Amino acid sequence: MPDSQRGPHGPGRSAASRLAILHATARLFAERGYDHLTIEGIAAEAKVGKQTIYRWWDSKSALVAECLFEGFILATALTPPDSGDIRTDLTAWMAEVLAFLDDPAHASMLRSLMAAAADNEQIGRLLGEVLGAGSVLHDRLERAVQAGQLRRSTSLPEFGKALIGFAIFHALERTPSQPDLSRRLIDALLP
Repeated sequence: MPDSQRGPHGPGRSAASRLAILHATARLFAERGYDHLTIEGIAAEAKVGKQTIYRWWDSKSALVAECLFEGFILATALTPPDSGDIRTDLTAWMAEVLAFLDDPAHASMLRSLMAAAADNEQIGRLLGEVLGAGSVLHDRLERAVQAGQLRRSTSLPEFGKALIGFAIFHALERTPSQPDLSRRLIDALLP
């Protein structure tokens, strides 16, 4: 069948059913959040049986992880610019991340994704990638080290996590960012 994929344990996924499930999951996740997302609700919305979902995903967190990976949830990846000046680039990037999280819908979704990450470690890694803390940020920081703008001893993974941790805490605080917040953060982190 051209619209299905053969799986190792029997019938494969129908491409149409898979897309319906992913769309339903993303819509209900955005509307209700992780805590109120149910397989029953997803099945009803996608017009498939619960057994169809459980045949392909072992939990709602696995389903949310696939939605995040496939770009159905938080489709906007926030990429740090590269003007050649790490301080300017990180300040602009953090301002973009904070502005993104100032949108109540994005902040709410981030909080729901953090709840989902408690159930599924893959979601935490994917969330870091979407927020820019993965290889894209690491590559930008590495270029700053090569250019002498960051000390060679800077632990790049921890530096990236500090930036994303700040953004997550900002989303948890539920307060709008101040105009110079990103500059003050970067000034505190960079010598």
